[in-house]
Amino acid sequence: MSIKTQLYHIWFLLSRPMTLGVRAVVIDDQNRVLLVRHTYVNGWHFPGGGVDSGETCQDAVLRELEEETGLSAREAGRLFGLYLNRKVTKRDHVAVYIFSNFSGNLKKQAGEIAELGWFAPNDLPAETTQGVRDRLAEITKGAAISKYW
Repeated sequence: MSIKTQLYHIWFLLSRPMTLGVRAVVIDDQNRVLLVRHTYVNGWHFPGGGVDSGETCQDAVLRELEEETGLSAREAGRLFGLYLNRKVTKRDHVAVYIFSNFSGNLKKQAGEIAELGWFAPNDLPAETTQGVRDRLAEITKGAAISKYW
């Protein structure tokens, strides 16, 4: 973990008693999933980020999807699950939404997104995080749904 990432997590620990994030599982008409690779953390992830104060989870996931990828959802995402992410702290929760109706052209956010692309669930990049792999198994293969990220 980079020093920048460590400092970011320390700031979150000091400034927020509980963190809430959102992730967008975007599936295209070829059953590929959209993943992003950030500049500040390792691995491939679903697009997403933190929920701002006064913002709904639905609004946050729509905002993050557009900011990170350039895509806009044509309809509200379907809430798939809420997970406790114990990887960094014991107080981080992640709401996962599924989208299949969207528009726009892929365009990475300068500075935050290093790469983005469409991948078949059975042909993910080697650096895809375990959380992404687990969620895709739940969504596409009917694996038991965990309560943990």
